[in-house]
Amino acid sequence: MPPTAPNAISLNGLTIQPGERVLTRLVISKLPSGTVIDVPVHVLRAVEPGPTLLLMGGMHGDEVNGIETIRRLVRRELLTPLRGTVIAIPILNIYGFLNFSRDVPDGKDVNRSFPGFPRGSLAGRVAHRFMREIMPLIDYGIDFHTGGAARANFPQVRALLGIDPEVDAMAAAFGAPFTLHAGLRGGSLREAAQELGKRIIVYETGESLRLDEPGIEEAVAGTLRVLHHLGMGPEAPAPARPGIICRRHTWLRARFAGLFRAHVENGQFIEKGQIYGSIADPYGAQSVRLESPLSGYVIGLNYMPVVNQGDALLHIAVPQ
Repeated sequence: MPPTAPNAISLNGLTIQPGERVLTRLVISKLPSGTVIDVPVHVLRAVEPGPTLLLMGGMHGDEVNGIETIRRLVRRELLTPLRGTVIAIPILNIYGFLNFSRDVPDGKDVNRSFPGFPRGSLAGRVAHRFMREIMPLIDYGIDFHTGGAARANFPQVRALLGIDPEVDAMAAAFGAPFTLHAGLRGGSLREAAQELGKRIIVYETGESLRLDEPGIEEAVAGTLRVLHHLGMGPEAPAPARPGIICRRHTWLRARFAGLFRAHVENGQFIEKGQIYGSIADPYGAQSVRLESPLSGYVIGLNYMPVVNQGDALLHIAVPQ
């Protein structure tokens, strides 16, 4: 059975009782102008006790698909739990959101700064405030992310598979088109959560600073399925197609610099030896065809036409 929430929880100096719905703001710091930077947090509690589920977007400020997913869930009033508690944070990295940036102003990545430090870097302070205020309250979480600049991810869940049956079941319940076995990265939210016995999966879709409507709708539906799986929400529609589990995945990188053209689409299955693109020099002297070294599904694609040697071109995943 999932752990149950206490009768009352304390967050940001507030005592929140069962059945209450609260919007509170965690003050993080101030801009040089003196403008206060705070993080809005929605807390929705059922009368009946149950687990606490975190929904978090905007860890990287330019990753707008997770922000829109949570905004849509809140706006449509889809997060009122039948039991337990939902904590929804549309934007954790307000600094990055304001500056169209992945990072905070000191150039550091919040998702490499956990568990943070109260007198450390700005990224470390954001992580520390989260660890102090939010992490003790949660049992499960979905961390919404997006691909990088001009690199689009096909809708996918990432989780450490085969270790914790509850994580496996949560990823399966989400029902994304692809579920990837993904190791823990140092300083990440998932690593910090695992050390404390909290179970968090990551959902990825689209590219930064662009809304990916199909991926957002997948995220909304997957979240509702997780709520139902945890006994916190009503039955949700099943996925349109069975998900594919991939335990191996790798980025294919550019061996040459030049102009890249992809000959495949995101989500497509390609065979070993198939031409997936080309790189040409910009002066018309030569063009090199790119062959896939393995068979698998395209789950990430670089849309930037100008590439340097070593740039990631195509993310390919091998089904188990």
